[in-house]
Amino acid sequence: MEKLEKLRVSIDSIDEEILNLLNKRARVVLEVASVKRDTRLGFYSPERERQILERLQGMNPGPFPNDALRVIFREILSASLSLEEPLKVACLGPLATFTHLAALRHFGSSAQFIPVDSIKDVFEGVQEGKEAYGAVPIENSNEGVISYTLDMFMDFDLKIAAEIMLEINHNLLSVSGDIREIKKIYSHPQAIAQCRRWIERNLPHITIIDATSTAKAAELASRDEEGAAIASELAAKIYDLRFVERHIEDNRNNYTRFLVVSKEFPPPTGKDKTSVMLSIKDRPGALYEVLTPFKKAGMNLTKIESRPSKRKAWEYIFFIDMDGHAQDKKVKKALKEIEKDCIFLKVLGSYQCTDRNDVNIQA
Repeated sequence: MEKLEKLRVSIDSIDEEILNLLNKRARVVLEVASVKRDTRLGFYSPERERQILERLQGMNPGPFPNDALRVIFREILSASLSLEEPLKVACLGPLATFTHLAALRHFGSSAQFIPVDSIKDVFEGVQEGKEAYGAVPIENSNEGVISYTLDMFMDFDLKIAAEIMLEINHNLLSVSGDIREIKKIYSHPQAIAQCRRWIERNLPHITIIDATSTAKAAELASRDEEGAAIASELAAKIYDLRFVERHIEDNRNNYTRFLVVSKEFPPPTGKDKTSVMLSIKDRPGALYEVLTPFKKAGMNLTKIESRPSKRKAWEYIFFIDMDGHAQDKKVKKALKEIEKDCIFLKVLGSYQCTDRNDVNIQA
């Protein structure tokens, strides 16, 4: 016991040292804020944050794990930025939706998250300068592309600044946490569909009520002692609900990709992805001609989606993701070459590819 007590004293001393260093760092951050204010530089620098995180992970000797290190320093950077100027981020509301959870993971909990009613409202808020960034869902590994988000890039002149990959875990939540007291389940139709087999096995005769989001479902369940919600772990915390059952999704390989939109996109990092939107002339072989320059350049196209333009019958818009940054020579050359075969071509953004190790980090 004496040895254990000595070790605990040692940990207390280290914790106090960490606290002193955090406050020392915060004082330097305030000086940086003063310099930025005097020189009218932007407070938020995602490129600088990326460099800090990558440098620390690269020099970490262990045994402290890198994924946990990234989460901790994401929060330190987020809190530091809030000392300079709170970062406003629009996301599909209410709070505790999966979009909010994705934004929380990317920006840290010290950012100011503004819940809005629709994906269009996210784009409008960023376009009008009410928020610096917005987070929107773009595709799900089971359900496919969210077409409405793609349509918004037609109507707004915003860029993709980042992507976030989030593993979607559904939980059954209620006030009591007792499955025997549940008479109805609230949730978004997509979440209900993704948990159908579990519901049929465990609550086959339950009444299901559609909600506008999983977060709204949690809010409704928090006011209904006979109700339960299919929602996220974050929703359980925010709406003070208990877990009836965790991970009730039928497919455990369920991921959603989110995009961060802003008025500009970041510089190259060396492992980037570029998204473009284009419309081609209606003639035989037109799509082949557009894709040929990418093949010649040895470029990897990771996604091609087509959507009706909604401006002219039978006219289609293509959304293409490719490896590389728009400033890379071969990307720039290929885009210039295909431009002559396009009715229009718009670069939506270049941004760092999501590291697979970041997908499962809990916020």
